[in-house]
Amino acid sequence: MIKTGRSKSQCNIGNKERADNQHKNKQLTRTKSLVCMSNSGVKSHSNTPHSNTPHSNTPQNITSIDTFIQYLLSFNKQENAVRKKLNNNALVDFSFRINLPIKLLNIICLKTFSLFEKEANVLQLSAPFYIFGDIHGQFSDLIRFIEMVGMPPNVKLLFLGDYVDRGNNSLEVIAFLFCLKIKYPKHVFLIRGNHECSQVNDNYGFLEECVSRYGNKDGTQIWHNVNQTFRMLPLCALINKKIFCTHGGISPNLKSFAELNRLNRNTDIPNSGIMCDLTWSDPKTQQSKWKESDRGVSYTFNRDALTDFKKRLNIDLVIRAHQVVDDGYQFFDDKSLVTVFSAPNYCGHNDNDGAVLKIKKNLDCSFIILKPTSKKIKKQRTLSVSKQ
Repeated sequence: MIKTGRSKSQCNIGNKERADNQHKNKQLTRTKSLVCMSNSGVKSHSNTPHSNTPHSNTPQNITSIDTFIQYLLSFNKQENAVRKKLNNNALVDFSFRINLPIKLLNIICLKTFSLFEKEANVLQLSAPFYIFGDIHGQFSDLIRFIEMVGMPPNVKLLFLGDYVDRGNNSLEVIAFLFCLKIKYPKHVFLIRGNHECSQVNDNYGFLEECVSRYGNKDGTQIWHNVNQTFRMLPLCALINKKIFCTHGGISPNLKSFAELNRLNRNTDIPNSGIMCDLTWSDPKTQQSKWKESDRGVSYTFNRDALTDFKKRLNIDLVIRAHQVVDDGYQFFDDKSLVTVFSAPNYCGHNDNDGAVLKIKKNLDCSFIILKPTSKKIKKQRTLSVSKQ
């Protein structure tokens, strides 16, 4: 049995509202940026005439991965500085974005693809680890978590998918995680969630974000390039050969890890089968071992199905993400499965906590909790940081 504990940060709790998880068609609000790279660094120019969008300087010498990581880590400080400088209460409802040179993003995608390509479908890892659940474009919260747990190479990080959609900063999340993978390939690991698929993230915000930031042609291209990299993400991880980590859940069709490693993952997530189940299925208290999911994809599974799966694969614990839970984590079947969700105040309307699971070398587990902020987010209204 795992031992658990909680560690909380001091943050304000936002108002509770019900998150609307149904997709709504939105009209794109486009702020087009032209980005060029030169020998002296990166320069960005806004070409939106008479724009009221506030701007601040972007580093002029992003010449290394270290510089870019530090630039991304300064996101919250940049936002606070811009809001303080403008001193406008009306800006509380605006989301905030920083300039991300599109050529640099494309280079990062290519490099990360080559790193993922060398990894197996099932990552074989050893504790200790910090494990993150869904992030969903909430980059500010991701940085807050990183400030709490620390940076590689002092720690090892495992991310369970759903990096994009819903939130306003999917590109910042991707740029940061891909850069960490490039800089620390043996300390940072990412697996695939159901939103790391073009057939999903073209509807739930990621494509819209890319187009609104770079225009239709360039935005669609960077969206495509990121999704090509997503196709090479590993499917799951096994820690100390006993802790199975996946995004969604388990599959009735999975008989062995050797079988899983033989799958061709360089594809869109199919509508059925093992890859579909690992990214889409959910635990549920129900009579049947397996039942068609209300999501319209994959299954829900009960404790008996989970027990069969654990015996079949000789594992002790399943760690997964995929579902928002009030406390940021939730156990199932007497702590034989735990859901971890790392996006506090999900969609800007829930008051749920976010959590990261800490696994020590001796496999004791505890949780780091991040309370939701009171800041509400209205999509389509953004603060852009770039150099004029």
